[in-house]
Amino acid sequence: MENFFAPCPAGLETALAAELIELGASEVKPGNAGVLFHGPFSLCYAINLHSRVASRVLWRVAKHHYRSEEDVYRAAYAAPWPDCFSADLTIRVDLSAIRCPLKSLDFVTLRIKDAVCDKFRAIAGKRPSVATRDPGMRIHAFLTADDVTLYLDTSGEPLFKRGARVKTGEAPLRENLAAGILRLSGWKPGVPVLDPMCGSGTFLIEAAQIALGIAPGAGRRFAFERLSNFARDDWQRLREQSDGGQQDIKALPIYGSDLYGDALSDARANLAALGLDRAVHLKQANALEISAPAPAGCIVTNPPYGVRSGEEAELAKFYPQLGDVLKKKFSGWTAFIFTADLRLPKLIRLTASKRTPLFNGALECRLLEYRIVAGSNRG
Repeated sequence: MENFFAPCPAGLETALAAELIELGASEVKPGNAGVLFHGPFSLCYAINLHSRVASRVLWRVAKHHYRSEEDVYRAAYAAPWPDCFSADLTIRVDLSAIRCPLKSLDFVTLRIKDAVCDKFRAIAGKRPSVATRDPGMRIHAFLTADDVTLYLDTSGEPLFKRGARVKTGEAPLRENLAAGILRLSGWKPGVPVLDPMCGSGTFLIEAAQIALGIAPGAGRRFAFERLSNFARDDWQRLREQSDGGQQDIKALPIYGSDLYGDALSDARANLAALGLDRAVHLKQANALEISAPAPAGCIVTNPPYGVRSGEEAELAKFYPQLGDVLKKKFSGWTAFIFTADLRLPKLIRLTASKRTPLFNGALECRLLEYRIVAGSNRG
């Protein structure tokens, strides 16, 4: 059994843990912005292919106690890098730390890189080159106050890069954050879902792929395919099983709208790139003028928030109007509003049944749940 760590957006650890258990992981332990888990090495194939919430899948190669930079060097030198990948691949070392007592993390990163290259030179007679962009293999180091843990990245490009989105808006939502929000909402395929401010369509695309059983990693390659222990036959069988589980593309009760035609064009282009344009219903509309497309369902949306002069005042008027529309036109629906504007819960004048802290990168956000009941729910 191997040890793995899957990073994810902060706040989605429990959602990722549940997903990993569904995919066959054992000893699953949510941590800070990620989840530790165990499983056979082939499990990383399945999680890279099927996880909608993870950002990467990191394979733990070594863990050691340290007190100095030289201890970290020795720990990195002792790891079996030449058994894992070829010196012909380029490498990159990324380091993160919590309460690390060492003075320079840049210097520690350099020492880890030196140790890896020195180990290759000693064993294979040549060393890998370093590439900060598009490396063949990424090495991740994590330092606590006492321990250094070394990982190989089995994903390569981060998993939220599904390999399909061709158009993005000004502040695109990462795909794994959108998928995590859909999981937190409790939405299930077959239940109508609406994003009335859909932008480039991230929520809609994730919902459609979930409903049709399309694996998020189906259209891309992974770094584990370059590892020495890569089992090509196992990977091929997993891909074939995944392809066999996909449904034929059909119209789904998934609805999106946006005030701006440019944003809607981006959403259409992204859906078309995935062959999903027939699955999702799109229209140009003001969120304050739309009606519910079904008697009950789930709204999942990420409203704009003020970043330029004058926008904050406009949004202060918009939020209570949005609350009125939800109350009057969406009785029987549940709305999940993801926002970085921490004024929204007060200004929308509805009582949230749940508030979940989440992060969009470094930006603190909230996922607000509103159960819409006619004639009530006003804060």
